[in-house]
Formats: sequence, C-alpha cells, structure tokens
Amino acid sequence: MTTTYSPAQKALHWLIALLIVGVYLLSFGEEFYERGHPMRATIWWLHISFGLLLLGLVLARLGLRLARGVPDLPSSMTPVERGASHAVHLGLYALMLAIPLVGVGLTWLRGDTLSFFGLFTIPSPVEADRTLGRSVKDIHELGANLILALAALHAAAALWHHLIRRDGVLARMLPRRHDDERPGLAD
Repeated sequence: MTTTYSPAQKALHWLIALLIVGVYLLSFGEEFYERGHPMRATIWWLHISFGLLLLGLVLARLGLRLARGVPDLPSSMTPVERGASHAVHLGLYALMLAIPLVGVGLTWLRGDTLSFFGLFTIPSPVEADRTLGRSVKDIHELGANLILALAALHAAAALWHHLIRRDGVLARMLPRRHDDERPGLAD
C-alpha cells in the first residue's frame, strides 16, 4: 500500500499547478500592449509554448499515476467525501487535457502554426476559420476559468484536511524533510 506520492509525482503536481496559473495569467499580458505591437505576438507564442509543455507534463503525470498508483484516502473519509474527491480529480485531469487540446485547435483555426519555444513547429492541418475560432476561444476560456475554480476547491479541501481533519491528505503531496525519513520521526 502506498502512503505518499513519489517525488516525481509531487514535482509534477506542483509544476503543473504553477504552469496552470502562469499560462492563465500570461493570457492577460496582451492587454498591456496596443494591437499590432510585437510583444502581443511574443506573449501568445509563450502562452502556446507553455500550454504545450503543460500538456506534455500532464501526460507524464497520467503515465506515472497509472504506473505507480495513488495513496489510499484516509478510512475516516465518508463515501460522499471519497466520491467528491474522485469527481474533482477526474474533472481536473479532464480539463488539464482538454484545455491545451482546445488551445491547439484554436491556434490552427486562427491560421497560425504551433511553435514549441521555437524548437519545432506544427503547421495547421485545417483551413483558418476565424468565426469558428471565436467559439472555440470561448470554450478555451471557459475551461480555463473552470480549472481555476476546481483547483481552488481542491486546494481548499486539502487545507481543510490538513488544518481541521489533520488526516495527512495534504502531507502526501508535500516534499518530505530529511528528518521525516528517519525511523520514529515520520508520525
């Protein structure tokens, strides 16, 4: 039985969380520049590149989850709490996959190529369709707002478990201190 997430799972969790917030905030960067300013294109290039990085890291995280599994939830959790936990995690994973994939479609519908930090590009396999692109953009933005709301719920639940229930749920995803690994100090 696994009692904690692996160091790789923990690192991916926190890196992905940071990237989600960073990519979201980056999308507001264009508002600081007038239309046609080259910095607006740079901001979207970074948004797309980090979005693709996010997609790759989420796929790696899913692979690790399938290979290693996850720690059991505390036995003190009710069936409703367990169901809510599973639903939120499923929603987060679905959105972490869907949002970047919708973003890829949006980029191509705008007639742009995908670029991953200039290391490689993928030209659009579809005709540009700005009308459809606007609808897809709305879906992309809705997904981004939904993932932030779900992530806030996830964080609030983790803090509730840590501060109120004191059942170790949050500790499973926190880095271990070296003194925690010595016998007798982990509990």
